[in-house]
Amino acid sequence: MIQLEGVEKVYRTDRIETIALTNINLNVRAGEFISIMGPSGSGKSTLLNVIGLLDVPTGGKVALNQKPITAYTDKYLAQMRNEELGFIFQTFHLINDLSVVDNVEIPLLYRKGLSSADRRKRALEALEKVGLQSRVYHFPGQLSGGQQQRVAIARAIVGNPKILLADEPTGNLDSQMGDEIMEVLQSLNRDHQTTVVMVTHDPRQAEKTERIVRLFDGRQVS
Repeated sequence: MIQLEGVEKVYRTDRIETIALTNINLNVRAGEFISIMGPSGSGKSTLLNVIGLLDVPTGGKVALNQKPITAYTDKYLAQMRNEELGFIFQTFHLINDLSVVDNVEIPLLYRKGLSSADRRKRALEALEKVGLQSRVYHFPGQLSGGQQQRVAIARAIVGNPKILLADEPTGNLDSQMGDEIMEVLQSLNRDHQTTVVMVTHDPRQAEKTERIVRLFDGRQVS
């Protein structure tokens, strides 16, 4: 689905040059569950952003379905991010003044041709997939941390993305809640064939994935 060849990423300011990624070679295949590990500052989140088409590499090639992303227009890549990719973050980024179901509907507001009834139906289906069908009209402040992360996952999958990108999805949770979130991600991967790429610092959670990509100082070491 996404291929990285010799990818480099350098951040430059007037005085400082920071090398975030060096010579990354990685293929993300359809239906995989991959974890990315490494110490702080090793380039994990940068790599996830490149895979998610949120960041453009300084060097090397990124291909989508065997076609270089440079061959696509910015408009098409934005459409891909909205329709084919789902993003989960360590912080939940929920809007406290909106109900759970309204939070989940947000990505669908940018989809053309969907009625309000269609958006509500899809949001309710997504919440059922993460086991929160009894909390749809609650507000984020009424939920536990684990439940809020489930809402964030529902929001990420409401558009039926092919790839789910998760940046430390269990990082702010205790071990029990973290295990529950991993079970949700494994279920989405297993039962719905969703490709999952997850950044984590937790080796126990990483061992539950099919493949571990390890980074050190921006270099791929395994």
